[in-house]
Amino acid sequence: MERKTLLDAARRTAEVLLRNKTTLAAAESCTGGLIASTLTDVPGSSDWFLGGVVAYANSAKENILGVPAGVLAEYGAVSEQTVLAMASGARRAFGSGCSLAVSGVAGPGGGTPDKPVGTVWAAWETAERSFAKRFCFDGDRSAVKAATVNAVLEEIIEYFSQQ
Repeated sequence: MERKTLLDAARRTAEVLLRNKTTLAAAESCTGGLIASTLTDVPGSSDWFLGGVVAYANSAKENILGVPAGVLAEYGAVSEQTVLAMASGARRAFGSGCSLAVSGVAGPGGGTPDKPVGTVWAAWETAERSFAKRFCFDGDRSAVKAATVNAVLEEIIEYFSQQ
């Protein structure tokens, strides 16, 4: 996926957030800061993007975002339960109107039969609703990360376009 495509998604994200007078925070694991980097490539992003946390290790998910150790032990880092808790922690930490969170297996190793390489869980939270979605992307590590960024931003665009 080209950087231009991601930048277009970031610009459209900015438009819907500004139109809905809300702000965004991000909690990233498998994308390693690519979401925040993409969003801050949009001039004026400080008007709607409050910040992000790269919580790669489980200890960071627990200590910074408040993901319960029991959730990580029972479901693992790449799970619906974990990303929902990450999204909640990011929204709370930044005081944002909306948050997103991602955790996945970008590869090339680390996959399992239940969670093969390319598996990504993402979650979004607003004051009204939280939801999560599982994705399975193809490609190398960079492709999985870029596809994740595009997918989570497209979900925000869709959600706020309906408001």
